[in-house]
Amino acid sequence: MKNLIKLCIILIATVLAMPHAFAQKDTHKEHWIKIFNGKNLSGWDIKIAQHPLNDNFKKTFRVDSGMLRVSYDQYQKFNNQFGHLYYKTPLSYYKIKMQYRFLGNHVPDAPEYANGNSGIMIHSQSAQSLSIDQTFPVSLEIQLLGGLYIGKRTTGNVCTPGTQVSMNGVLRAEHCIDSKSKFYDNENWVNILVEVYGDSLIRSTVEGENVLEFQKPTTDKYFVNAEHNWTTAHVLDSISWINKSGTPLTKGYVALQAESQNIDFRNIELLNLEGCMDPLAINYKAYYVKSDKTKCRY
Repeated sequence: MKNLIKLCIILIATVLAMPHAFAQKDTHKEHWIKIFNGKNLSGWDIKIAQHPLNDNFKKTFRVDSGMLRVSYDQYQKFNNQFGHLYYKTPLSYYKIKMQYRFLGNHVPDAPEYANGNSGIMIHSQSAQSLSIDQTFPVSLEIQLLGGLYIGKRTTGNVCTPGTQVSMNGVLRAEHCIDSKSKFYDNENWVNILVEVYGDSLIRSTVEGENVLEFQKPTTDKYFVNAEHNWTTAHVLDSISWINKSGTPLTKGYVALQAESQNIDFRNIELLNLEGCMDPLAINYKAYYVKSDKTKCRY
């Protein structure tokens, strides 16, 4: 009888220890997921100005040889048809990384500022919420710039359509703020990593170098300035945006930009930093920085 009781105690202790043992396995190993499968645009929404949701006008966004390509070979004129490809899941705390390269020239009638220009929009409004003619979403743009072979232009910058950011406790009035990156000419693959921690810190890293950090992003009462305003951007619900000026931007959508310049993207991967932070859970990860108890599994 004593042996049976002793055996039961050992079995109970073993069962109780099992979840903890499983939870502690590889907790520091980062679980990156490929959010672009290299085969099709599943999991993404398309919104091009002047066209309905998910109308891939002129096959602007396409998949070729495992790459996501923004192409303008079927365009006769650009006609301010700015486009964005939105990852369907809103995010708050995460890292996203990818490689990009600019190719060729932009569409001739496009604005000159769009030459060799694209971006990764973060904390963006959804594709569904844009008006039919809206050119840019209210968002934070991690701006990507090509070198154009003649000019030295930084990349991993930040631009602020309908938003504003602070740096080192100081609110910045500029629409675009340059990073301290090196210069990369067209046709070179460039590695970029963007780290997003709600509204506390956003950081861009280019080729392993931390090139830009900003904090406390919020909505703004101006879209850009007097010339490029809510009306010229065709934002129909501008009053509602103006009324909530100063609202912290803590989450939103990721979108890749089509701004009249051919650009390729590949190896697009996401690391979610929000999840179960209970060490007893089997899906606990030591690198999470934002707790979501609803995701814990035992």
